[in-house]
Amino acid sequence: MPGLVVFGRRWAIGSDDFVLPGAFELSVRLLWWIGILALYTVHKGRFNCPGGGLLHSYLLVLLILLASIICALSALVYVSMQGTISNPGPRKSLPKLLYTRLLLYLPEFIWAVVGAVWVSDSSVHCEKTVINVVIGTVIASWVIIIFTIIGVLIVFDPLGGKKTFYLTDSVNRNLESSQSGQLLYNVKNTATRVWEKRIRLLCCCIVQDDDHRVAFTSIAELFRTYFSDTDLVPSDIAAGLILLHQEQDKMESCPKEPEEVLCHSPSSLVTDDLDIELENAAHYMLFAAAAYGWPYYIYTNPFTALCKLNGDCCGNRPTDSDITGSDRHNFHFGSILKITGLQYRDFIHISFHNKIYEIPFFVALDHKKEAIVVAVRGTLSFEDILTDLSADCEDLTLEDVLENGFVHKGITQAANYIYRKLINDGILNQAFTIAPEYKLVIVGHSLGGGTASILAIMLRNSFPTLRCYAFSPPGGLLSKSLADYTKHFIVSVIVGKDLVARLSMPNMEDLKRRIVRIVANCNRPKYQILLRGCWYEVFGGDPDNFPTELDGRNQDALTQPLLAEESLMVHRSPSYNALEDESHLNSPPQYPRLYLPGKIIHIVEESSSRRLCSSDIKYTARWTNETVFSSILISPKMITDHMPDVVLKALNSLTQEHGSCISCQTRECNTNVV
Repeated sequence: MPGLVVFGRRWAIGSDDFVLPGAFELSVRLLWWIGILALYTVHKGRFNCPGGGLLHSYLLVLLILLASIICALSALVYVSMQGTISNPGPRKSLPKLLYTRLLLYLPEFIWAVVGAVWVSDSSVHCEKTVINVVIGTVIASWVIIIFTIIGVLIVFDPLGGKKTFYLTDSVNRNLESSQSGQLLYNVKNTATRVWEKRIRLLCCCIVQDDDHRVAFTSIAELFRTYFSDTDLVPSDIAAGLILLHQEQDKMESCPKEPEEVLCHSPSSLVTDDLDIELENAAHYMLFAAAAYGWPYYIYTNPFTALCKLNGDCCGNRPTDSDITGSDRHNFHFGSILKITGLQYRDFIHISFHNKIYEIPFFVALDHKKEAIVVAVRGTLSFEDILTDLSADCEDLTLEDVLENGFVHKGITQAANYIYRKLINDGILNQAFTIAPEYKLVIVGHSLGGGTASILAIMLRNSFPTLRCYAFSPPGGLLSKSLADYTKHFIVSVIVGKDLVARLSMPNMEDLKRRIVRIVANCNRPKYQILLRGCWYEVFGGDPDNFPTELDGRNQDALTQPLLAEESLMVHRSPSYNALEDESHLNSPPQYPRLYLPGKIIHIVEESSSRRLCSSDIKYTARWTNETVFSSILISPKMITDHMPDVVLKALNSLTQEHGSCISCQTRECNTNVV
């Protein structure tokens, strides 16, 4: 729903967000009041000790104060339970109740100070039980006050007090163009600066240079644009994700037509190609995972990794000229050796240097596959996150490549950095001097997969036989023409409902619109959605069938926004900044659609529990196309399916299953011959 407006400004909290925290505080206050009442009743006639008169007055006033707070909280929780997310009308009296509750903090604060003074008075000699209870009361009061202050800071919206600007009817449309343009420009600038300050605060621990400042501004502009055309609070987004997940699970449980993809069929000629690529992908995924260094090795071997690294790594190190960047205690390189199984002499170049747009990579000789492997690391630092979030589009123009198009800006700059290192520093020349008959293979996971893909495009003309394996690359990477061009030499591997593979600005816009639609039209209170959603996520069961205004509408009607949706997308709460003058549910896309690179292998779970703690997982793989990843899927595994260990496990499971099938077929053939 629209953000709550109190004290003349908008806050990042809705009027229906006080149910759960209010109920929790109410239960605490009730127990507190009952305990104080019991203490007062038991010691009613025994306040004759030094300081007992003040104690009697303190407890009596505290009982009255707690009773007043309990009444205010009860009313606040009851009113907050009324209505729905998009229908705040029944909650219109909530700001007055909130003012009343906040006003009660003043006497509570004063009484907490009085209690602290009384406890610290050395002349008080009452029963120890009474003193301990008063100490507990004082501590509880201060804890609640501190948490309230923290809560206020969390829900504070820096833009909530700015002047409203949104176009509704002729009143706003009659503004002079210069006035409206200047006002809109000022509000946009303010919003961008707020996002930039937030990003700088998150990245305060890293050294910031000109590249960082440019990236901060670019990312801030991206966030400002994305969040400027809705009036949703964080709990609305959480409720929307819960509803989308349950709606998605209901749709998946219904019978559906077969997908138009090339399936993993034993009789198909495509199967041989798929099996070969799966075997290659399983092999090269080790290199992509190894690029993460010791964090990945310790994550996958939590009990033995440190002992093995301490025991084996110190002696196995190439000359200093082969390594750039910091590798304290040789842990990174030692982990790479352990994961790949290579010898230190097989490494041509290793770079642990990490800045924004400059990510670590290594070049090694793979004698098993007779390949020179360039492995690019994925996201592992704040600098990498900034590279990921620099999601503006830029043109990629290459000589002799007709399919020029748009690419992800940050990832392209990272690919340019590695390209210059490989070519200008003669790293590839050195590698091919050692092994001239080997082929070039470029691999990477996540950010590394996207960088490897663009790097492969840059190197394609110089090395026509190169291959690239991109594991879980970001979805918003290449324009359609470039994506089609890469199908000849790039293979992307995606597991399950991986979020990153579906992450692009058009997909994020689509997710935002889906959240607005399902949240605005759900006829249940938000607290019910959140409680039932948490139960469903933790314990499973059947998805709830929440009634919505979408039920019973025909297909044509579903394409039109409802009134509630329009209220969340266009008309803002009175203190909220509408930063875009033409934002609408059916407005044209603001971002060009970018796609995954190359041919795509999609690995899905064939049989397992839907919960995170599932076991006995079996996978199936198939060729698919980029349209399958045109929408973000909500799932508990949308993050875990992206992790490199899960990708490697899925690939190993498929290759082992394929190997066992071949051995079974061989034994059957031998039996038939005999």
